[in-house]
Amino acid sequence: MKFKGFILLFFFLINSVLAQNISFEEYDLNNGLHVILHQDSSVPLVVTSVMYHVGSKNEDPNRRGFAHFFEHLLFEGTKNISRGEFMKIVESNGGSLNANTSQDRTYYYEYFPSNKLELGLWLESERMLHPVINQVGVDTQNEVVKEEKRRNYDNRPYGQVLMAIVENVFEKHPYRWTTIGEMEHLDEATLTEFTQFKEKYYVPNNAVLVVAGNFERENTKRLIQDYFGPIPKGEQLPAVSIKESPITETKKVSYFDQNIQIPMGLMAVRTPSMTSKDAYVLELISIILSDGKSSRLYKKMVDEQKIALQVQAVNLSLEDYGTYVILALPLGETKLTDLYSEIENEIELLQTELISDYEFEKLQNIVENSYVNSNSTMAGIANSLARYYTLYDDTNLINTEIEIYKSIQKDDIMRVAKSYLNKNQRIYIDYLPKETE
Repeated sequence: MKFKGFILLFFFLINSVLAQNISFEEYDLNNGLHVILHQDSSVPLVVTSVMYHVGSKNEDPNRRGFAHFFEHLLFEGTKNISRGEFMKIVESNGGSLNANTSQDRTYYYEYFPSNKLELGLWLESERMLHPVINQVGVDTQNEVVKEEKRRNYDNRPYGQVLMAIVENVFEKHPYRWTTIGEMEHLDEATLTEFTQFKEKYYVPNNAVLVVAGNFERENTKRLIQDYFGPIPKGEQLPAVSIKESPITETKKVSYFDQNIQIPMGLMAVRTPSMTSKDAYVLELISIILSDGKSSRLYKKMVDEQKIALQVQAVNLSLEDYGTYVILALPLGETKLTDLYSEIENEIELLQTELISDYEFEKLQNIVENSYVNSNSTMAGIANSLARYYTLYDDTNLINTEIEIYKSIQKDDIMRVAKSYLNKNQRIYIDYLPKETE
């Protein structure tokens, strides 16, 4: 009875969390900067973050890597912050900071003790208004980015996997290259080009400012106006509108990596935008196939048949399109064709048979747990608020997204598997060791 009572209490607590709304206020400054405030006095810290709606898809095809490069460059310094002092200021005031770049956006954030809110706002306003873009900074970060590329892509086993996928899934759209870009493009770029990129994309009307944590609302609004209000509005930016032709026949290619000894089999398909309900269904299909040791592909190929070292289904969902990938590493003398055959069998089952009640209940539990965890920290909440506004145009998805998952039924899983995972839509990539000369 005690155990049963504990279980009931656990589910009560989970449901209580899920029922709680994350409150926020949002408004626009006159210069177009979107502001989102989430107040929570239970924590002694505050997060200040800015997400710019610019990623690698906004780059000139001959200047690949600009968006990620700026993620580094804008820590160099500003008119009022000496070169190399940005991080020192944050750390000396008990804070931490970071940034990241995707195909669709660039995100900067700091979190401080709550009494340092004004410092966080000043730092981000300096980054937006007064960044110093000079040859010294460009040259320094050029070497930093090159080292990052060597470490994470060129010399890392399987470091080219994403590149192998996107350049075969996309023909026209800028998603066909990775965020790290091309080093020769960065080498060839002039200082004027870097300045122009900043002036075009790092403007208030292409950004959202999020403040989350323990702060006084009216004073914070005043500070935001003081620091960000004077920043000039930029030009209105057109959305990237490049359409891909449908994939209508099976494609088979090979990609070689000098850093590996064990080949990898990849099956990839192009999928719809992250805003589509079908993108959520594809996420559930990934869980069914490869989330945990009891998932279909892992249990069958790794545990039972022992033909794979690892197998994983990944839904790479982005603003304009997505990519659905299933990858597997063969065990022993297993051929990649044997791996593909077993993957195909499991996809066919999803297309022809409804999943069991047990699997369906398991899916719901996993999704709800993930939802709770994603917004369990102030940094997570700030990121979610910025992301939902920027990429989904619906900030309140932070409260309602779970309902989308709950609305998905078993027949939706079958329908989506039939719609996007057919043989004539697939690209098979044999990711192989490069033979040494």
